[in-house]
Amino acid sequence: MNAIIRAENLTRRFGDLIAVDHLNLEVAEGEIFGLVGPDGAGKSTTMRLLCGLMDPTEGRAIVTGRDVARNLDAVKDQIGYMAQRFGLYNDLTVDENMTFYSDLFGIGGRERDELTERLLRMTRMEPFRRRSAGKLSGGMKQKLALMCTLLHKPRVLFLDEPTNGVDPVSRRDFWAILYQLVKDGLTVFVTTAYLDEAERANRVGFMHQGHLIRCDTPAALKRGFDEASYSISSQDNRNAQAIFEKQPGVITVQPSGSDLHLFLDPRVTSIEKLREAVPFESIEIAPSLEDVFIALVRKQEESRAA
Repeated sequence: MNAIIRAENLTRRFGDLIAVDHLNLEVAEGEIFGLVGPDGAGKSTTMRLLCGLMDPTEGRAIVTGRDVARNLDAVKDQIGYMAQRFGLYNDLTVDENMTFYSDLFGIGGRERDELTERLLRMTRMEPFRRRSAGKLSGGMKQKLALMCTLLHKPRVLFLDEPTNGVDPVSRRDFWAILYQLVKDGLTVFVTTAYLDEAERANRVGFMHQGHLIRCDTPAALKRGFDEASYSISSQDNRNAQAIFEKQPGVITVQPSGSDLHLFLDPRVTSIEKLREAVPFESIEIAPSLEDVFIALVRKQEESRAA
């Protein structure tokens, strides 16, 4: 792997709290890497360590071949960082915000004009270029923040939960832009709490309580799921759930719409065996990334308890 981002035993402590615990990670040049986990898992802290916005307690971060702590200025020239709350100026128009950030990056004249026009076309923001940022929708604000982040032509783009609170259509449009950026040679490192969104990344890292618990492609993560999963319907789902929860080998059973989602250990029981306890109709279903993540977290906590 031609790694453009690498973390080596990366650790950050805040007093007794270990926010990131000896994290080892490589991200290949030209891929979209998604770091996934709930609030408090350590995703944003990891990103800040990789961007040099925070010093590690132990370990090191290497980005574009440079040690971030030792070569921060050189790394900053090569990366773009978009925080959850990007510093847009609501009283300035789209054009004025982009001009302001161009000035910060020292980009002017014809180069600035060409970059601005290209980014406006790519994001389909041309009709809104004279609208003040404060009057943009949430999705359009994120597009404007992304354009400002891209003005200095970074090699690596760090996005911290960029679609948090954005409507589904705008989220889809945002990811379409990311695919185009990667096609043009950019590497994207994105954090998200949305497991369905993580499916769109080339590779996904699952993070829980400061630990990276698994990292692979979405397809490989789901192939490695070792629980049998079914969608169950019966005449009395509440009663069926109570019965299932008492059966050996049943890991979890949860309501899902008008059905139940049942996960079982195939080494202990089978769907045919469970029908002896209560009659039902079943369809085997493919696990989602959410199912995989929950199962991995459960196993990690059981291992710690043991």
